[in-house]
Amino acid sequence: MGESYERFGFAIVRDHGLDTSAIERALAGTKDFFALPEAAKRRYHIAGGGGQRAYTPFGVEAAKGADKVDLKEFWHVGRELGDGHRYRKYMPRNVWPAEIATFREDVYGLYAALDALGLELLESIAQFLELPSHFFREPVRDGNSVLRLLHYPPTPPQPEGVRAEAHEDINVITLLLGAEEAGLQLLTREGAWLDVNPPEGALVVNVGDMLQRLTNHRLRSTTHRVVNPAAERAHLPRFSIPFFLHFAPDFLIETLPSCVSGENPNRYPEPITAQDFLYERLREIRLA
Repeated sequence: MGESYERFGFAIVRDHGLDTSAIERALAGTKDFFALPEAAKRRYHIAGGGGQRAYTPFGVEAAKGADKVDLKEFWHVGRELGDGHRYRKYMPRNVWPAEIATFREDVYGLYAALDALGLELLESIAQFLELPSHFFREPVRDGNSVLRLLHYPPTPPQPEGVRAEAHEDINVITLLLGAEEAGLQLLTREGAWLDVNPPEGALVVNVGDMLQRLTNHRLRSTTHRVVNPAAERAHLPRFSIPFFLHFAPDFLIETLPSCVSGENPNRYPEPITAQDFLYERLREIRLA
């Protein structure tokens, strides 16, 4: 897996242990929400919230440097924290749609399962980097991780833009479920776009910018995109559920000494907190 992260920035994981029925319930809730009337969905849009929680309407988010917005809408769920928690100021409270009775139980259940699985995956990355297997345990404890429920509506004959323009993820690692419709592609080192078509039930995992920075680019945050469907499938929507695993807000992203050498000098001599890094990038993609 480590070699796959090094070479492609991506890995495909089977036998991940996630409960299939839990995934199906969360996906059903996702489809139920996006089937609501536009006016009902927009009641859950938090103006000035930077898209951190609840609903972000179609045509708002754009990739860094893109001149067109992505053809998607989404819902964000974050970590549930108790009153008085030291990270409360960084993490808004979740919002739950009243129209779907089991939405909170089903979606947050999947959040918790992916949060636990993400820690297991980070243990394997730590071993690959020849670090203690528990190295990431404290940095991601109560991390600012987000579960995104994504809906790409059917595309018109001549759409303005694409479902998701070429971009890299901000976070540590991303765990991606779903995507019944094709479209995900990654950019290889040779400059070619490669289709990412995981077997049914498999999980796609990719490295984000925070981990790339921590490892001084030993592990790659690879450019990827979601292209528009072929004409014969343009009438079909696309749903997917990525889990963006983040460090805790006050974790200092400082280059690992073991990832610095004469051939690979430190690209980031000035460390940055995970929260500052996140806000910097949210501004670039027009969410803040």
